[in-house]
Amino acid sequence: MVVPAAHAETLLDLPDADVGAFFTTVKRVAAAVEQAMAAKGTFIAMNNRVSQSVPHLHVHVVPRSPKDGLRGFFWPRTKYPSDDAAAACAGRIRDALRALP
Repeated sequence: MVVPAAHAETLLDLPDADVGAFFTTVKRVAAAVEQAMAAKGTFIAMNNRVSQSVPHLHVHVVPRSPKDGLRGFFWPRTKYPSDDAAAACAGRIRDALRALP
């Protein structure tokens, strides 16, 4: 998930001057997620008010692979087997972000 540092409830509330930098970050995270998770692609999604469970602008970056079960906006959600596994995944994504130009 990518969230702007300064609070914006929706994309429409994000100052125009910040839109480009925000989506550049989304693009970088998508590249890092693909690399770190050996994904074939990513699903990028954002709700604007409707279905926004937290009233703060955020973009989902979901790793994709063929026949992964994604149906529309609903992807099969699973839990990490342990906190260590979640931390290892986060570390791989962080390392991939640092390696990007």
